[in-house]
Formats: sequence, structure tokens, C-alpha cells
Amino acid sequence: MHVVVTGALIENGAVLLVHRSPTRRAYPDLWDLPGGHVEAGESELQALAREMREELGVHIVAESSSRLGALHAGSGDDAVHVGVWQIGDWVGSPTNRAPDEHDDIAWVGISELGGLPLVHGDLAALVRSLPEPECARSHSDVTDCNQDDRGTKADCRACAGTDSSSMWWD
Repeated sequence: MHVVVTGALIENGAVLLVHRSPTRRAYPDLWDLPGGHVEAGESELQALAREMREELGVHIVAESSSRLGALHAGSGDDAVHVGVWQIGDWVGSPTNRAPDEHDDIAWVGISELGGLPLVHGDLAALVRSLPEPECARSHSDVTDCNQDDRGTKADCRACAGTDSSSMWWD
């Protein structure tokens, strides 16, 4: 069995997806969440942090990440167990650092997921079940969000009209 971990980076009502290269042996030419295999001795969260760094060049804030659930596919030696994580905060701007694996990355509106060819059919429903973030990103990456030393939002266009006490999804 293959143990895989994926991460949902969500910003402004969109989730970051990677398009698997048409030359990939497994799941070619389909959209998926970024991620990869959990290596021996790694926890899912450790693997998630490593994969996000390797594939997208971002560093996740571990405390902001939570496990959403698991997806299963295949059987026997081809069985895949996919741990799906929500990443509430990260540092850096996602770029395609694995062009041999993915030929594209894109922010896709959560409401548009059903129209895409996805690796796992249940993925769209899982991501759509997430509550809408009020302001999912920290001041370090949202330049329009001015926060004081307590983390209180002020003058943030992305957060306008939201409760500043909640930065992460429950």
C-alpha cells in the first residue's frame, strides 16, 4: 500500500491545485492537491511539510494545519491511502518547483472543482465541505492586511467585515 499526504492551501475562496503531467505513470493528466509519499519514519505532518517545500517552495505553519480525512483508491499492491490536510497558513508564494511531476499549478475556485478532472472524485466534496475562511493568511503574506502585535486585523480588504478573533478554520 502507498501512503500519501496532500495539502489544501486555500486563499480567497480558491484552492491551489497541481496538474499531474500527462507522462506520469499514476494518475496522468489530472488535477490534484499538492503532496506526495510519506517516507519511512515520517509522520503525515512531517511529510506534508517536506512535500510543500519540495513541490511549491512554501513552508507550512504546522500549528495551522489540521487533518481533514483520508481518501482510498485501488487495491492490493496498488492501494493508495491519501491523508488530506488543510493548511491554514504558510510562508512563501507557491510556485511549481516540481515541473517533472506537474505541468501546471492553479488557484481554482472551490465552486469550480466539480468541473475539473480530479485524481479523486471525492476531493471536490471534501474541499467544498470546508468552512469559508475569514482571513486564512497571516500578515506575512497578505500585504493588504495590517496587523498589530496582537494579530488584530486592521484595514484588510480580504478581511473586511470579519471577526478578527478567528484566523484559522475550526
